[in-house]
Amino acid sequence: MRETIRMLGATCVASLVMASAVASQAAYYPGAGDDWERRAPAQVGLDARQLEEAIAFAKAQETKAPRDLEAAHYQSFGREPFGEGIGPFKTRGDATGIILRHGYIVGEWGDPHRVDMTFSVTKSFLSTTVGLALDRGLIRSVQDRVADYMAPLVLVRHAENGARTSESVGESALLPFDTPHNRKITWDHLLRQTSDWEGTLWGKPEWADRPTGEPSQWRTRARHEPGSAYEYNDVRVNVLALAALNVWRRPLPQVLKELVMDPIGASQTWRWFGYENSWVLLDGVGVQSVSGGGHWGGGMFISARDQARFGYLTLRRGKWKDRQLLSEAWVRMALTPTPVQPTYGFMNWFVNTDRKFLPSAPASAFAHMGSGTNMVYVDPEHDLVIVARWIERSATDELVRRVLGAVKAR
Repeated sequence: MRETIRMLGATCVASLVMASAVASQAAYYPGAGDDWERRAPAQVGLDARQLEEAIAFAKAQETKAPRDLEAAHYQSFGREPFGEGIGPFKTRGDATGIILRHGYIVGEWGDPHRVDMTFSVTKSFLSTTVGLALDRGLIRSVQDRVADYMAPLVLVRHAENGARTSESVGESALLPFDTPHNRKITWDHLLRQTSDWEGTLWGKPEWADRPTGEPSQWRTRARHEPGSAYEYNDVRVNVLALAALNVWRRPLPQVLKELVMDPIGASQTWRWFGYENSWVLLDGVGVQSVSGGGHWGGGMFISARDQARFGYLTLRRGKWKDRQLLSEAWVRMALTPTPVQPTYGFMNWFVNTDRKFLPSAPASAFAHMGSGTNMVYVDPEHDLVIVARWIERSATDELVRRVLGAVKAR
């Protein structure tokens, strides 16, 4: 335990040192849309030949999974119990990416304006809406129990033609924290994926997501005390999305657009979807609770350009130009390693504790990651953001190594 505390403290100190170094420079911020300045690699301290070789490597390492992402689903997650897709899918484009140095574009490949699924990178947008709620006092502390913030939610049912009608409302109330175990769960537990929440949401039992162990025990195993065990589980992620919707009392895509995506100059092409059955009645209006990924379809559909803007916001620790969109305190918490999973902070901030997650990167680096692979790599030490889409997961560290190899020694 003493060694774990030392490790966590050292990581936080390193992150603060890197943040101070970045903040000491006069940061460049792009304008909205395509108003984004390019720089030749040499202008920002990069070797052009090595950078071009890194980009060529990324293109050559395109994932072997089908481009038809619905077909890909049924070759992977669709084989799980209750694995049917219930959200939209989209055929993906070419291997794509963008590299920023000091905020300037120094390299792009593929089609960086194309809108594609981003799978679990969606979780970083989801946790951001929780951070925004905390910053505004809608959530007092991440150590609070989520149950204390929840009101009963009424599901909106769909008629056979897909319409939502008054006759189909009110068939059941949703009480996702109304068990002895679930009442103990805090916002921090959900954000770190250590809640071991029990139940079924949107027709998906939590035990059916990436089930392991003996099938006869999937439904009956003893629960882990919240905070004591990490499990990557999209049902529980979607529970967090529903809880955040309950706190905001408005659709999360609207919250994200108004408070983050518009201020950072993102395009108007991104969309955040839920499921065909994830509708609740909220203040007299049917609202879709969005998903935190594309595990059963849905999630964030977004371009590499807009991913890069979000990554750059997190590089600048929530600040955009003269506005602190997301508090420094939130970013610091998001980057604090989870004791039972030291390479994970808040979803989906993967931290590089002891350089275990990306051995070629500095310990202060972090990444927003999703299937595909979709990677938004953020490196405060080198003032870099790398977006790589549709690359083999096993190639991500090598791509980082090659890009960092292009950084000229000072």
